[in-house]
Formats: sequence, C-alpha cells, structure tokens
Amino acid sequence: MKIFAKKLLKISRIAAMSAAVAMTASLNVSASTDNHKFNLALESGDRDSASGKSMQMWADLIKEKSDGRMKVNIFYQGELGGQQELFDQLVKGNIHMMLTWPQTSYDERLGVNYIPYLTLGWEDALAAYGENGWLKNILGPVYADIGLKYFGPYPEGFGGIATKGRYATSFEDAQGMKVRSQPVFPLPQTMQAMGFQAVPIDWAEVYTSIQTGVVDGDSSNVIYWDYEYFRDQLDYFVHSKHNFSSYAMLMNNEAWEELDAEDQNIIASAAQAVIDKQFVDAKTEDAKWIKAAQDAGMEYIVPTTEQMAAWVKRVRAEVWPMAEESLGKELMDELRANASVPQ
Repeated sequence: MKIFAKKLLKISRIAAMSAAVAMTASLNVSASTDNHKFNLALESGDRDSASGKSMQMWADLIKEKSDGRMKVNIFYQGELGGQQELFDQLVKGNIHMMLTWPQTSYDERLGVNYIPYLTLGWEDALAAYGENGWLKNILGPVYADIGLKYFGPYPEGFGGIATKGRYATSFEDAQGMKVRSQPVFPLPQTMQAMGFQAVPIDWAEVYTSIQTGVVDGDSSNVIYWDYEYFRDQLDYFVHSKHNFSSYAMLMNNEAWEELDAEDQNIIASAAQAVIDKQFVDAKTEDAKWIKAAQDAGMEYIVPTTEQMAAWVKRVRAEVWPMAEESLGKELMDELRANASVPQ
C-alpha cells in the first residue's frame, strides 16, 4: 500500500506539473508588448512564510512593472515535487523561475554556497553575498554553465542544529545523535565532522522522520523552519552557525534569453528589489523567530567562544579539503583568501 501511495503521489505531482506547463507553454516573446506567463516554484515555504511572501512580491512587481503583460503563477512547497525534482524541471525549462537551495548534481562548484564556516558573522556574510559581493560573483558564472540565470541570493541567516531529548555543543557530545541534513554536498559531511550522524532527507520527509525517530532533529536551517514546522517535535536549537543559509533566485536561461531587453530588465529589477529588501530584513527576521521559539518553550543555545572555535577548526580541517577535490584548488584558494578569520 505504501508503494502504491507513493506512486499515486508521484503521478499527481507529474500531472500538476504537466498542467502548469501546458498552461504556460505558448509564450509569445517576440516583443515587450507581448503577454507572458511564468511558473515560479518554491522548494519549501508556504504562501504565509517569509519566502512565500517575498516570491509574491516578485510576482506582483513583475505584473505591475509590465502593466499586467507578465504574470507569474506561484507553486509553494511540495506542490510540484521535491527539491531535486524541481531543480531538474527548472534546468529543463518546465519551471521558469525558482527560489531554491541549488542542487550540486549538475555542477559540484555550486557547493560553494554550502562551504561550512566560510563566513562567521553577519557583516562578513552580507559582504560576501551582497550585490557585487565576492561570493555572488563566483556563483553567477557557475549557474550560467548549467543554463540558469542567477539574480542573486536570498539570505536567511546562520543555520543551527535543532534536536529533541538532548543537544550537543561539541564533537564529543554529538556522538550517537542522528540529524537530518539537506542532501547536498558538503552539508552531510559537515554534520559528520561536527560529530553527528548525518542522514540526508528531502524537506517533505523531515517531520515524519523526526516523529518516528529516524533522526533526532534537523540541521543547517535558520530557527524559523524548525520552530514553524517542527516545534511540537523539537526541544533545542543550538546556533552553531556552521552555514549561512542562503537561497538562490533563479530563472531558466532559455526562457530568459527569449525575452527582449525591456522585459529582462523588468524581471531583473523586480528580483533585485526583493533581494535588497531581504538583506535589510533577514537579521531582524531571524531575531524575531529566535524570540518566538524561546517564548514557545524551545531552548535556544549559543555555543561558547571556545566551543565554536573547536567546531570551526575541526570542520575546516576535515571538510575544506573534501571541497577542494570537488571545486578545484584555484576556486578553493579564492574562498580561503576571502573567508572570515576566527576571533
């Protein structure tokens, strides 16, 4: 029965995607007076989440700036499939736009976005990911190589480790604890280096995995996601700050190239407005959800300077050499030259 149910779910997802594609298949893109309809998908986040509201802002600005000629249909978390499936459809052009944690299956260099302990504070992170930031300038050409237009990052904040029953702030304390990791290099490897047992699980399966004991918690997300979606399952949030959680705002490059300069400018300027707002809002938004989680009874733990230093040293020593094998020495040297210096 479970296999049959999964098949039905997959069929329904494919049907939903086919309907969406059929609805927008005939794009007349010969001039800026033409009408366009685009599909925009989120891998996570419903319409009331910060990311959902931001994508609605992008869609509204596109419609407004084009005087209604361009419209964007938004599909929220899980409506068209899982993370890898959605990214595949974006590359193929069946989905035109997406807010996503990029999958490294097409190019391992996208792992740059997930290098652990690359930035160690908000000031360094915003300098790296912001407009004309050194990290943004690295990522753009990589996306182009796999057929995607990169508008920029959608920052959320520094990730942590949310667990139930017990928590860990050191390699030794983490022994025997299983935590969910996003199935993208090098996040599972980072969890392993920190002492946890990493279990790569797609977003749609996280709640059930925690509930049934497959894992003891979640990792690498800002506190919003663990509080908003799993609060009844989790007791602790350790702000390890091992990753800077940043989505990417992307568009299929063929769909982008078919537009004239005016319409490209409308979409790009609308995207930049969303990104600019998020860079202003991200730190405040993260602080808001830290307080909300604490008020609801989740214990929020900040590791000591010594505990953080031990994790930074261990993770950089173990994971960064792995990253160099995937990214190459030249790129990794550039990351090392720009990485935050531990205090």
